[in-house]
Amino acid sequence: MNLAEALTVVVPLLRDELVVHANGFISRESFNLNDRPGNFYMIGSMGLASSIALGVALNRPDRRVVIFDGDGNVLMNLGSLAMIGALQPVNLVHIVFDNEAYGSTGNQRTISAQVALEEIARSSGYQRAQRVDTAAVLRSTAQEFLTKAGPSFLLIKIEPDREERKIGRITHEPPQIAARFKSSCQLSVPSSQYKEN
Repeated sequence: MNLAEALTVVVPLLRDELVVHANGFISRESFNLNDRPGNFYMIGSMGLASSIALGVALNRPDRRVVIFDGDGNVLMNLGSLAMIGALQPVNLVHIVFDNEAYGSTGNQRTISAQVALEEIARSSGYQRAQRVDTAAVLRSTAQEFLTKAGPSFLLIKIEPDREERKIGRITHEPPQIAARFKSSCQLSVPSSQYKEN
């Protein structure tokens, strides 16, 4: 399973969640799969998707907030895991696509093969943390994580792309991305009922 295949499983499960995307291929693949106003795409600022999503989750506790992150991004900002664990936003779901590489810049290796990021999340205080590596398990697990109280950390092991792929770039300018995401944040939706563990 590669990034595109994993996103094809996860994205259709989304409803009214606010989704903050890490920079690079994660943003681009998701944009090309299903662009929506509730998606915030990072253009640069590597590692900060989790920090931004935490701020959104704390300010809109009535909305489910999802992070689409990468292993390189998480490793760049491990302090964010500790902050999420300390603040305990029940409406936050942290999904990490782990290909053990910096996929957007040439597949240079990360250290996630030697460091279990889900275990760091668990020890930081996330209510649930799990690793999956097949599409079938991903579908059922992602559905569960999107309905239960968090904070939750779902690590999806994926293969790096072996060949260069032509993935379209995000066509919105950063001010447009920010404006429409802000409007989505302000929308009232039926109150989410987070199921307890």
